[in-house]
Amino acid sequence: MRIVVAPNSFKGSLSATQAATAIARGVREVIPDADVVEIPVADGGDGTVEALVGARGGEYRVVTVEGPLGEPVTARFGLIDEARIAVVELATASGLALIDPLRLDPLRASTYGFGQLLRASQLAETETIIAGIGGSATNDGGAGMAQALGCWLLDIGGNQLPRGGAALLDLDRIVWDEPVGVDVVVACDVTNPLTGPYGASRIYGPQKGADEPAIELMDRALSHFADVIERDLGKNVRDLPGAGAAGGTGAGLVAFLGAELVPGAPLIVETAGLGRALAAGADLVITGEGRIDGQTAFGKAPGEVAKRAHAAGVPVLFLAGTRGEGWNELEGLGIRAVYTLDSQKAQDRGPDRQNLAQLMQNADQALTAAAARAIRERRW
Repeated sequence: MRIVVAPNSFKGSLSATQAATAIARGVREVIPDADVVEIPVADGGDGTVEALVGARGGEYRVVTVEGPLGEPVTARFGLIDEARIAVVELATASGLALIDPLRLDPLRASTYGFGQLLRASQLAETETIIAGIGGSATNDGGAGMAQALGCWLLDIGGNQLPRGGAALLDLDRIVWDEPVGVDVVVACDVTNPLTGPYGASRIYGPQKGADEPAIELMDRALSHFADVIERDLGKNVRDLPGAGAAGGTGAGLVAFLGAELVPGAPLIVETAGLGRALAAGADLVITGEGRIDGQTAFGKAPGEVAKRAHAAGVPVLFLAGTRGEGWNELEGLGIRAVYTLDSQKAQDRGPDRQNLAQLMQNADQALTAAAARAIRERRW
């Protein structure tokens, strides 16, 4: 029997690679001679690098870059397919998790470190860069990124702008020779434009620490940035779907690197190799993540895995830490059964909330046990 194991991370407990290993171990407890193919997946957010390096047998490179507020941070990127493809995550260099919640400062936070990370991946002589841009602490439209790559963002006096989105109000002109030779594909799971009521500042600014005056200032700054980009670079990024991702970094990647913005889950799942695994033949696919709910089908990696398996006529089992509203309305994904990390099927009852925290602390063993239980019951 050939079983494809393709989970996302169980946030706070297991990476996608660790989850795949735990599930595979449970499968082999019941079917020792099973041919288990482990394909950790992600959707463009945290864990994208690890998922693709793990799925494709790649390697890591570690660099020191400037964090969102200027402190040095250690970030890593991945190289896959004989170093032809680099995989980077904005969150490792310019992410919200890198800042103490009491120090959040979206007016000053910068993507400069993300630019340094991109530069390091370019120097590895790759042909393509896959960039995941979820989890940013920034709202600078990718301006810091551009500066790290050699762009001059000048004020009226000819001085390079300081870091941060607020400084863009003083932008007078852009001096930039666009680099060639590296294709950049961005895993982008939002369609927000750069500015306006659904733009980067208004929708995502509050979670980065912005109050109402800061939101209005940042939106005006990004609007001005878009005007100068269109005038000096000839690119209209203001209303581009996904331009507002990561505080406008989606727009910056398009403007300065000619990047393509694509939905994250399909990109990462395909790059991880699920299509090839299904084409080679599979009797069962097991996917999962920390929570299954009505949003699983919309932009989440396990939903993408289930859709592709269903289209190939392969049954799907889902393993989850817990389940939320709408979990039982996912029949269209071809999911035959859902198992949570407690001792009962999710169809019978949800996990005991009092012992869920303990289960997640021992998620490795709990996931192995859930996988073994799912295989033993053969509900597919």
